[in-house]
Amino acid sequence: MIEVQRSRGSWPRAIGVGIAVSLITAFIMAILLRAGIAPFPKPPSLAFAETLLGRPLPMPVGLLFHTVYVTFWSVVFVRYFPRRNLLSALALAFVLWLVILVVFFPIVGWGVAGLAIGPQLIPASALPHLLFGILLWGLDRYLPSKATRTA
Repeated sequence: MIEVQRSRGSWPRAIGVGIAVSLITAFIMAILLRAGIAPFPKPPSLAFAETLLGRPLPMPVGLLFHTVYVTFWSVVFVRYFPRRNLLSALALAFVLWLVILVVFFPIVGWGVAGLAIGPQLIPASALPHLLFGILLWGLDRYLPSKATRTA
């Protein structure tokens, strides 16, 4: 019986998956922010960039920070995770969600888990991470790549 295994994925493909995940999640979050559904004072990546650089910045800088961050973790997943299934993508998303709650939110002044703004940031920040995990798995799984055959 011939079994087809997914290869680790090339660097360009891994980066492409990351950029695609980044743009899709940014687009969805932008819609939610504009509609007033997302309770963030501003996009977390923009808030982080402004804190890091110490001054107000335009939205494209926040998008750039978001794209670099999401692409980095997507490349780590596609290139280095031994099992690239839905569970491992969701596990990565969960860990990154915890990082935003206990590292990024306090750095930007929103408190641990965003509680200085309000408890609504906890589930509001979970949604894009869940979306990240699903998109990462789906795009990695279904975008064309070279496969290796083993007997």
